[in-house]
Amino acid sequence: MSGTLWQKSSAKLDPIIERYTIGDDYRNDAVFMPYDIIASRAHAKGLARIGVLTGKELDQLLAGLAALQEQWSVRAITIMPTDEDCHTVIERYLTETLGAVGKKIHTGRSRNDQILVAVRLYMKDMLGKLSDASSDLARALLAYAKKYENIPLPGYSHTQQAMLSSVGHYFCSYTESLLADRDFFGAVSKHIDKNPLGSAAGFGVALPLDREYTAQELGFSGVQVNSLYCQSSRGKYEALYLQALSTCMQTLGKIANDLILFTSREFDFFSVDDSCVTGSSIMPQKRNLDCLELVRGNGAVVRSHHAAAVDLASHLMSGYHRDLQLIKKLLIESTRVAADSITVVGILINALTPNEAAIKAAIKKDIFSADIATAMATQEGIPFRDAYARACERLSHEDIDPYENIKSKISLGAPGNLGFDRYEKRLRS
Repeated sequence: MSGTLWQKSSAKLDPIIERYTIGDDYRNDAVFMPYDIIASRAHAKGLARIGVLTGKELDQLLAGLAALQEQWSVRAITIMPTDEDCHTVIERYLTETLGAVGKKIHTGRSRNDQILVAVRLYMKDMLGKLSDASSDLARALLAYAKKYENIPLPGYSHTQQAMLSSVGHYFCSYTESLLADRDFFGAVSKHIDKNPLGSAAGFGVALPLDREYTAQELGFSGVQVNSLYCQSSRGKYEALYLQALSTCMQTLGKIANDLILFTSREFDFFSVDDSCVTGSSIMPQKRNLDCLELVRGNGAVVRSHHAAAVDLASHLMSGYHRDLQLIKKLLIESTRVAADSITVVGILINALTPNEAAIKAAIKKDIFSADIATAMATQEGIPFRDAYARACERLSHEDIDPYENIKSKISLGAPGNLGFDRYEKRLRS
């Protein structure tokens, strides 16, 4: 068997047109191949269920798909440009090894619903892994917050010292942010957890396909019912997936930006182990946090991929269009970047040590002005606005212990009441 699945004559496609339409798709499909094999297994079982395949033919196809999976796992089979995509490799392999039985695998399906279900399975799998990774990083941040809970740290607004925070307070903020990102991963996973297999090219088929059955076989919670909507949702679901990744990268980018500043000589709030820094080819003294600069920069990459996916899918009429092929690369690259960024930030956190003396030396006395105003209002009965006007003057006569100040902040989520138990409960869930 040779040629593309859609080739019907000996006419040759112009090679430049062919290269342009294939693009990097044959490389990208290497990511989706295992999921396409899983979906092909479910499709074959579904065909046997409605009598299109005999029991013997089903056994042959399942054995063939298992053999293909094994050969794929050891890289004995690859996707070549002449294959065009992973779907061609599967059908070609089954036909070459099983003959006429292999030719039956495509009954009742299109490459359109093949890639839909493969991508859907991929996104579900990756969302689960990213959710676990986010939990692991949140757990590491929480442990760090507990370890250095009461070390004072200036809190900033408008990039100016505002009120006293603490190392525990600061790292708990990112613990909670990552837990929120994890919850978003879960919400997106639940939203896209619908089986598109059986929608074919978007218009169904004249076969009583048991789509509920294949949904159960593939681990979907339900069926995406309307066959045309299955096709029209391509790009929409992927954009939601990329939005979840973008949200997580926003958290990672913010902590990266903070730590780039806080580890600089000007701040010197934290020291970083040499295993996490690079140097300069001309300046011997340089210790650069390149890894965090790239985490920060890669946030922009993922956000641009999200915007591109939205734009690609927003100006098309209903049904399938080849434009949608371009979203595959956006998914793959963004997933790799997000997973790697979570790992890098986790490594960096374990290489970070607070410089308590340097932090204390950097704290300006007027950081306690709001606390003085509040104390005057609550303890002396002075109207707050009057206390606000007199706080800086009063502050010059006060000697405030930063550690006691941290303990005094008892509202939930403040430096003196961090709510560790709440984060631990969420991490256990």
